[in-house]
Amino acid sequence: MLAIAILAAGKGTRMKSKLPKVLHPLAGKSLIDRVLSCTHGLKPNHRLIVVGHQANLVEDSLRKHQDLDFVLQQPQNGTGHAIQQLKPRLKGFNGELLVLNGDVPLLKEETLSSLLKFHKESNASVTFLSASLDSPTGYGRVFTDESGLVKKIIEERDCTNEQRKNKLINAGIYCFNWQQLSDVLNLLSNQNSQNEIYLTDTISLLKKALHFEVDNPFEIKGINDRVQLSECELYIQEELKSLWMSKGVSFVDPISCSLSEDSNFGTDVIIEPQTHLRGKCSIGNGCHLGPGSVITNSTLAENVLAIHSFINEATIGNNTSIGPFAHIRPESNIRQNSKIGNFVEIKKSFIGEGTKINHLSYVGDSALGKNINIGAGTITANFDGKNKHRTIIDDYSKTGANSVLVAPIKIGAHVTIGAGSTISKDIPDKSLVVERSKAIIRTKAD
Repeated sequence: MLAIAILAAGKGTRMKSKLPKVLHPLAGKSLIDRVLSCTHGLKPNHRLIVVGHQANLVEDSLRKHQDLDFVLQQPQNGTGHAIQQLKPRLKGFNGELLVLNGDVPLLKEETLSSLLKFHKESNASVTFLSASLDSPTGYGRVFTDESGLVKKIIEERDCTNEQRKNKLINAGIYCFNWQQLSDVLNLLSNQNSQNEIYLTDTISLLKKALHFEVDNPFEIKGINDRVQLSECELYIQEELKSLWMSKGVSFVDPISCSLSEDSNFGTDVIIEPQTHLRGKCSIGNGCHLGPGSVITNSTLAENVLAIHSFINEATIGNNTSIGPFAHIRPESNIRQNSKIGNFVEIKKSFIGEGTKINHLSYVGDSALGKNINIGAGTITANFDGKNKHRTIIDDYSKTGANSVLVAPIKIGAHVTIGAGSTISKDIPDKSLVVERSKAIIRTKAD
């Protein structure tokens, strides 16, 4: 049996933030969400989250997870004290306890699986992740005997100058035999420089303590401040961009762009500088994105061009051009061979195949057919002050410059609307409609 405990009670004072440290975003996901994501494949019997500082915020952020048990640590008196709070919840449990930290977000599931396997095969009381670092500042040092058994871990604050020269560090990720751990938990004390109860003190109390050295030390990097957060962000972004470049995506200036891990790309995609993909995005073959575009939770088919534009929760068809400076808002579906031009906003609308909205227009809550031409400055007036209404325009119709269509309204097929018209009634097929006030011209003589 396996129980997983994630420590998420700390204040994170070095983040200089009102937000709990474990809720800070990293490549679009919170730190603690990232830690949780590497535990699913381990199939634990229990997943416990130790909360303390702003516990309600942390719990609320994790409501989408149905199998979590929240344990309150109050006050926050060290890692050993946090694990002591688990004893009532794990009464009668007979198995392994995997202890993770909510601010160590780069762990891979494969590493944890290897740790568990090594721990069980070694029949150890505890096995923890370790790493050899050229610059071990900030980490507890690991001391072993000649046989490789761990004798003790000393936190850096409590090390002598000689002990600090040891480069083997404790990553703070532990796998315990729960029965053996629970027998020694009450023996821990706070007689140290921090006056806290350290979980590391259990190492010298347990019968057989081993360490498991990670292949990639960056994987166990913890986040204590915003500098370290940015370092982890850079690491994730470099990995993602290297992966997609190996699969046929070109980045003109990779360092200026960012991706989400839920983005997928076809081949021969070109991503220009200052382009960012967030959430779940699917980008088809031959798309050209940017410069300066932000695409969020959207699907772009093949050969889509999006320049200096925002596309949010939308679907874009093949061979469609977006921008520059277009804003495609949620629930918009733009079909193939269409063009959405400069300073055009589309909101919750269907745009049919081959339709062109070239400049300075707003189309909201609308359904447009195929091969329609929307003139510059056309507005669908969809809001009456209380409710939103639909505008429908059928195939092959045209609106002149500065037209206003007051919804609810239906414009038939093959309709031409004269420039400057304000239309508030339905228009039948194959009509020409012009609605303007009569010009009043006065001369000085009048």
